[in-house]
Amino acid sequence: MKNLFLIVALLGFIANVHAQEKQETKKSLPVADSLPYQKYPTLPAFNIMLTDSSTIVNTYNIPEGKPTLIMLFDPECSHCQAVIKILLNNMDSLKDIRFYMITSVHDFNKIRNFYKDYHIADYKNIEVFGRDYEYFFITYYGVKFVPDMVLYDGHKKLVKFFEGHVSVTELYNLTH
Repeated sequence: MKNLFLIVALLGFIANVHAQEKQETKKSLPVADSLPYQKYPTLPAFNIMLTDSSTIVNTYNIPEGKPTLIMLFDPECSHCQAVIKILLNNMDSLKDIRFYMITSVHDFNKIRNFYKDYHIADYKNIEVFGRDYEYFFITYYGVKFVPDMVLYDGHKKLVKFFEGHVSVTELYNLTH
């Protein structure tokens, strides 16, 4: 009986020590990491291939002075198309924003057709339209669906990340 009590006490002690070690380990583990754009709220440098499929633009070269909206979209996504139509129909009130429209779609014919169908060349503040061929945007911003947009101020500081939709009024208010 004495041995049984000793074994039970010893097992209880070991279980308690193990539980404390587990608790210590839990406390020392880092909390889930935030996304890179949340850690580094300055406009990151990444490459965009233009619709000619050879010219590459790097966002590092975006000059300061105007707010910049980078939008990830899919040319075949109906929700993306609806958001883009709203933005294009309101470009007069958004004229002070520099737009960078990017996609991760591989097919340059689809990208070029979208560019033509939506008359993107007619909008002077859409400064870049192309492909994020390195999938930087998706990883850096933790994209789950499209469209996703990120707004930076005239000093390349993060203003807001938009998932799925943005209102023209909110964009206007954030940039004026």
